[in-house]
Amino acid sequence: MENTSFYRTIWRWHFYASLFVMPLVLLLATTGAIYLFKPQLDRWEERAFSTLSTHGAVSPNAQLAAVMDAYPGAQFHGYRLPAREGDAAVIHVGFADGRAMRDVYVSPQGKVLGSFDPESRISATVSRIHGSLLIGRVGDWIVELAACWAIVMILTGLYMWWPRGQGLRGVVWPRIGKGKRIFLRDLHAVTGFWVSGLALVLLTTGLPWASVWGDAFRLARAELGLVQGAQDWKTGGHAPHAEHDHDAMMKMQAAGIPLVGLSDMVAKAKLENLPHPVFVKPPGAPERFGPPTPMAWTIKSEAQNRPLNSSITFDVATGKEMSRTDFADKHVIDKAVNYGIAWHEGQLFGWINQLIGVLTALGLITLVISGFMMWRQRKPVDALGAPIAPAVPQKIRGVAVIIAVMAILLPLLAMSLLALWLFDRLLLPRLPAFALWLGVRPAQMA
Repeated sequence: MENTSFYRTIWRWHFYASLFVMPLVLLLATTGAIYLFKPQLDRWEERAFSTLSTHGAVSPNAQLAAVMDAYPGAQFHGYRLPAREGDAAVIHVGFADGRAMRDVYVSPQGKVLGSFDPESRISATVSRIHGSLLIGRVGDWIVELAACWAIVMILTGLYMWWPRGQGLRGVVWPRIGKGKRIFLRDLHAVTGFWVSGLALVLLTTGLPWASVWGDAFRLARAELGLVQGAQDWKTGGHAPHAEHDHDAMMKMQAAGIPLVGLSDMVAKAKLENLPHPVFVKPPGAPERFGPPTPMAWTIKSEAQNRPLNSSITFDVATGKEMSRTDFADKHVIDKAVNYGIAWHEGQLFGWINQLIGVLTALGLITLVISGFMMWRQRKPVDALGAPIAPAVPQKIRGVAVIIAVMAILLPLLAMSLLALWLFDRLLLPRLPAFALWLGVRPAQMA
């Protein structure tokens, strides 16, 4: 079976895909495993602002006034309720340049304790490495391309793993006592079997965030009329920056309309018992996604376990509830994507989800290291060591169909395949020594 043209072609696809994605899989698995613990990391960073005395506590209005005094000219974007009794409240403000932001920590007594740039948090930095390699949109394209080729790597690896009458040893568990080479091969294949399904779920649930796939998905939904409300996840390496409609509240005050204050809204938010973090946002405050709500207070939960989230708006003059949006109100596609995001971030089932995510990351790291060691064992000194191409590609048509289907589903994969085809047709014939080193056309050059 291993000598068939189809198997050897799949093996070559697996080899080249793996060689490209190995460094990025190591990076993404490591940063992804760290980001699974975002709640714990954030809590650790905020440790100095917890377990405070509540004696002599002041109102949220007084806390806000203290922050505005400490940061003259800043714009109030939101108030995060303390997660526990004795935790500092967090007041999110934006500066006059419209880009710089601060999370300001205020004690129950109204004392400003300190602040963070939200983009400098450990979890935010890890997220940017994971999503865009810290180089913006180009990095996002590289990560998305690596995800596409990782899918190719996993699917071709599964075909090569598929049992061919040798029993379960070396298929479901590695063979022991057969030598280092056999054990290394089995470790690679068996780990691939156990981790492949979970890895495919992680890769596919990450696609809605990617620039090319995410934009294509958004446009396709709009054309098919499958949109219901604002999209509540980012597309690309950075979430779109929302404008602050600061004039909305000012105009209402100038017109003599009495406004419900922050303290009243915080009291209402406490009664809702929403999952942490819970934000109270004033009229005109920017949303992470979509336009600001100019004439309403908003209370919303932004928990990473997205199916638990709710958003409630209140009239600024009367304090009466205007609207309530729960997870059940979302379009079925939005529900599916949000379930996937919560799973991807390790928050859908709490610590069990985190444990599964860590094991998946460790499995991917094991695949990369064992695959690299296998390659180094068989690599010739003067060549890349690619599997020999089939001399008579009798079943290449089947491979072409599979790749074509994947290219349709993954636009960036299609673009990279086109670039490879042009490279193969236009440049490699002029670089015979390099082509021989790559192992691309050994049959033609024999």
